[in-house]
Amino acid sequence: MTPSPLLPFLSVSPPERSVLDWFRLTTETMADQEDNVSIPEFSNLLQTDSNLKKYEKDFRRRYELLKKQLFLLEEAEGGVDQFTRSYRSFGVQRLPDNSLFFKEWAPAAEALFLTGEFNGWEKFSHPYSKKEFGKWELVLPPKPDNSPAVDHNTRLKVVVHTKEGERLYRNSPWAKYVTTEEKSVIYDWVLWDPPQPYVHIHPRPKKPMSLRIYEAHVGIGSPEPKVASYTNFTHNVLPRIKDLGYNCIQLMAIMEHAYYASFGYQITSFFAASSRYGTPDELKELIDVAHSMGIVVLLDVVHSHASKNTEDGLNGFDGSDSCFFHSPPRGEHSLWDSRLFNYASWEVLRFLLSNLRWWMEEYRFDGFRFDGITSMLYHHHGIGTGFSGDYSEYFGLQVDEESLVYLMLSNHILHTLYPNCITIAEDVSGMPALCRRVEEGGLGFDYRLAMAIPDKWIQILKELKDEEWDMGNIVFTLTNRRYGEKCIAYAESHDQALVGDKTLAFWLMDKEMYTNMSSVIPMSPIIDRGMQLHKMIRLLTHGLGGEGYLNFMGNEFGHPEWLDFPREGNNQSYHYARRQFNLLDMDYLRYSQLYTFDRDMNRTEDKYGWLAAPPAYISAKHEGDKVIVFDRANVLFIFNFHPSKSFQDYRVGVEAPGKYKIKLDSDEVQYGGHGRLDHNTDFFTEPQPFNGRSNSMLVYIPCRTAIVLANEEIDYCY
Repeated sequence: MTPSPLLPFLSVSPPERSVLDWFRLTTETMADQEDNVSIPEFSNLLQTDSNLKKYEKDFRRRYELLKKQLFLLEEAEGGVDQFTRSYRSFGVQRLPDNSLFFKEWAPAAEALFLTGEFNGWEKFSHPYSKKEFGKWELVLPPKPDNSPAVDHNTRLKVVVHTKEGERLYRNSPWAKYVTTEEKSVIYDWVLWDPPQPYVHIHPRPKKPMSLRIYEAHVGIGSPEPKVASYTNFTHNVLPRIKDLGYNCIQLMAIMEHAYYASFGYQITSFFAASSRYGTPDELKELIDVAHSMGIVVLLDVVHSHASKNTEDGLNGFDGSDSCFFHSPPRGEHSLWDSRLFNYASWEVLRFLLSNLRWWMEEYRFDGFRFDGITSMLYHHHGIGTGFSGDYSEYFGLQVDEESLVYLMLSNHILHTLYPNCITIAEDVSGMPALCRRVEEGGLGFDYRLAMAIPDKWIQILKELKDEEWDMGNIVFTLTNRRYGEKCIAYAESHDQALVGDKTLAFWLMDKEMYTNMSSVIPMSPIIDRGMQLHKMIRLLTHGLGGEGYLNFMGNEFGHPEWLDFPREGNNQSYHYARRQFNLLDMDYLRYSQLYTFDRDMNRTEDKYGWLAAPPAYISAKHEGDKVIVFDRANVLFIFNFHPSKSFQDYRVGVEAPGKYKIKLDSDEVQYGGHGRLDHNTDFFTEPQPFNGRSNSMLVYIPCRTAIVLANEEIDYCY
């Protein structure tokens, strides 16, 4: 056997044995070998954080579990590559002779039948044959004209007979397309086999060094009170994202979810792109067009839990209370009212790993944002648990190593098969080594979300007067991240836009956004304050908070109001389930000024590359003056948060000597500022050390203003 690239740690080819034999062998010897397990690059992790040495045994055990899992996957069923492409054999497949091959895993079922429009919904005319290990198979020969027995776009159901005599109607867990009839809330499995499927034209873009993410939801991507489409997003939203300078889109709510108001986090069909926005081919076109613009596209993937729906979800597929999940109570999430996967199950691994590859291969996504990682990492799911950062919280019996190893396995396979794949973890706990490579003993994610940052901004705006803002505390929150583990910084995401909370713009300007956003009248004090702070907060987060930046759609221009999906509590209204991009087309409103600043902020980063640079050097965080100064990537950032004081000839430290010029100025009139700075001014450094920097210079910084200066004598190619 040829060693797989997925198994760099296997030095010899094992003899031919059954998978069960090898599983028994590795299990019996694991306890003896655990202390001898070698993590290839563990020393790199310890060089970054020597405090982890105390937990070396935990890291070794996790790595040994990963090795065992990879070994078993490589030995069974043709290897990892074939195993993770099981979407080619499960569900329904059209064979070369136009026969249709159906296959399911339903270990607790007594019998399976296929029904649908093709057979007039006859319940028992097409039985599956029972195979080993809970598998069921059915072959439908072609029609007399040699066309498939089930036509494209035809509805189907699996009829499951349980050992208790129940008859259940289910969608295939591997369904590639599901739809609902008008006025029905139940989704049906639909055979998607178009005669001329969409063919991608454009190659995947190069992996960005500086990741600037536009978090987006297709359904709300229109000013109209309705569910917007993939096609609308392609033609109307993608050009805006490109113009704004974002090089990555994170698409939410793509995996099919029967309940629209779940925001896409109660998944019912894991392999189906949501049909409420259009067809699979229209989503493929969206991604292809994004690629043509040089934009990578990430899927917001939900493998942390699944909807409790039975008729159109995974829950109770075979009539049991387990199947894909742990039996209750372990298999239920008490707060989310959803089911929790059994990551130790062979068939669950097949399902979830194949799911990741399906989205990468079929739709050509460029990576994933993994939702709900904290729930996966711990048996307590983070419920009622505060994380202080003490390392004992991240090791020991409270850690769910089955799901942790699943995440390691996912990242290892994805990054081996797709070297440019991007994975982002949504974790609030601060798990060490989450974003270190698997070969170092980490979980293998590229980035984690800096979730404390938006919470800090909301807390400041809710609780503090401007004069009470603590510069040191703000800087601490923005820089408090694990060295060597990349973070995605954001001032606000979809969480802050949801009903029950407010966006930054709404916290700052509230009801005056309805009446005083006209640019043909002077700004009221509230609008003036809100406009300036909105820009400053976002730029400070962008420059200081991480190695990537994220914005939720519409927030870049201070989208008014909140986000609320149609539900019983709002009379099924779509009024708040939309993004009012039309406001940008009204030149007399100030929303376009915030949009223009966001665009130029991203374009400035694209030129100077501070997100790809090492962490900033903070040279000033002056509480009395309310001033923050730092340099990163040889670019100087100066923030004056003081509500009324401007400073003439203010000395700031800078490392690189030379002539500096303003490259971004939040006070420019085109951004809704007051135009108090002369951009023709040259700022020359003096060889006078200041605040820990080798050089310094004098600048003018108006109140509530942020400026970015670049050295004219430095080549900023990165």
